[in-house]
Amino acid sequence: MGNEHLIGYARVSTQGQNLEQQRERMLALGCTRIFEEKISGAKRDRPELLRLLDHLREGDVVAVIRLDRLARSTSDLLQIAELLRAKGAGLRSEAEPWADTTSPAGRLILTVFAGIADFERSLISERTSSGRSAAKARGVKFGPKPVLTPSQIAHASVLVNWSRTLN
Repeated sequence: MGNEHLIGYARVSTQGQNLEQQRERMLALGCTRIFEEKISGAKRDRPELLRLLDHLREGDVVAVIRLDRLARSTSDLLQIAELLRAKGAGLRSEAEPWADTTSPAGRLILTVFAGIADFERSLISERTSSGRSAAKARGVKFGPKPVLTPSQIAHASVLVNWSRTLN
């Protein structure tokens, strides 16, 4: 794996699960430090991941056993990979050898994924916009439902006008 400084990130989703298997595999890979977390990947606030990102130095490589231990989704993975790139660090997954940003092929694959994710976001936005326009054309009203009835609004207007005549 070269002279890079491998730093591991291990995560299990629940307190009942064990990090031991991930820890052993990361030590076998040569990780000099392992950040461990027992927290759902769906949580945005993952303190050990934040500590890991803060700890990283240029040339470090974050090692994970599988990408789903690190990221919740493709967009989350791409965001984390970009944070690593900005720090001059790499990413390597044992189970997904194509996800190795320390190699030109791995960087290419993640770049392609980023392009696909961007394309997907633009398609979703376009479909949402088209759907909203079609719904408006059918008379659908967006936003919260009015709390007051039309008669209550008319009564409030009378009261406001009445209070203005007093001043």
